[in-house]
Amino acid sequence: MPLTPAIEEPQIHESAQGPRVTPAASRTAQTPRPVPGPRPAAVPRPGRPGPVRPAPPAQRAAQPAPGPVPAAPAAPSVSAAVPQVQLIPASAEGALDAAEEAVDLLLDTGRAPGDILVLTTGDPHPWAAHELSFGEAPYWAQHDAGDDVFYADAAQVQRAAGRPVVVFAVNGGPAGATATALPAALERAGALLIVCGDAAEINSVLGASV
Repeated sequence: MPLTPAIEEPQIHESAQGPRVTPAASRTAQTPRPVPGPRPAAVPRPGRPGPVRPAPPAQRAAQPAPGPVPAAPAAPSVSAAVPQVQLIPASAEGALDAAEEAVDLLLDTGRAPGDILVLTTGDPHPWAAHELSFGEAPYWAQHDAGDDVFYADAAQVQRAAGRPVVVFAVNGGPAGATATALPAALERAGALLIVCGDAAEINSVLGASV
């Protein structure tokens, strides 16, 4: 009697599993810190070969948007109760340059030019000196327009209107200039006060005023 070949049952193989997705190791997100770079060329600031007068807002708006803006109030109110205070240690000779770098960084990270007021205790910023050569009226008219960075003598802080960010450069000047003007600058800052100068002197003044 012929033998019937045994019918082999099909082997059921376990389906191959796809590659496992390993979650990326957790990393702490760091706030990007753009490297301050030169701003768009505009009217050169007299007396300084490098930095130039801040370009009008229209020119800045044409630039590609930088990376994410560091955590800060999106549209801070000038009437904020307690502004953040940032200290940038610098000598009297280097305070103005430190203030310029702070302004560049603020603009590079998305701050509107009209948000920023820069005060100096010693020699005026070259932009201020240049604009004042045309008279007080047009100079303060630019302040009132509020559409660009404004530079002023710290002794005139009472005349300056508050802005979200105030940059205060302790670059010399008469004795007691910092102690007199810095508390007023703190009142003018809506969200952030950046002070460039001698750390001990600044902490002494701010400790008495805050």
